[in-house]
Amino acid sequence: IKLFYNVEGLTHNGRTECTEILKRGYLLGVLPGGAREALFSDENYDFLWGSRTGFAHVARDAKVPVIPMFTKNLREGYRTLGKIWPFKWLYERTRWPIVPVYGGFPVKFCTYVGDPIPYDPNISAEELAEKTKSAIKDLRDKHQEIPGSIQRALLERFEKHPEK
Repeated sequence: IKLFYNVEGLTHNGRTECTEILKRGYLLGVLPGGAREALFSDENYDFLWGSRTGFAHVARDAKVPVIPMFTKNLREGYRTLGKIWPFKWLYERTRWPIVPVYGGFPVKFCTYVGDPIPYDPNISAEELAEKTKSAIKDLRDKHQEIPGSIQRALLERFEKHPEK
């Protein structure tokens, strides 16, 4: 796994390493909901962040803006069987991401980048996390029809006039 992480430029070493990456001037993609959101969120695109604010602490420590992003149709491209209770139960007790994933549907993904949330030393990490969540919700609400639909997402691939 270490080789995979190095090749892909991934890290799981926590706040200190992430802060150093940002201080060196690199961009850093963070998924505040982590594996839980990836495995158990559904076509309603709900946030499963809980009280996670680590990314906001990292951004504050590095004194960098947070750039919110949202990818349309992500849940339509791939689905999980995370709503089946044994998988969620097993994950919550072991943190092993053993949840079947299906899909790979040829839907059109489109990633929208929001306006950066500038570094502000006067707001807490919790406030920054809430601002980020609100900005991502705005992107989601503007660009994603909810609930998502695999059929609709497949048909969007063949639209002659893309969304403006």
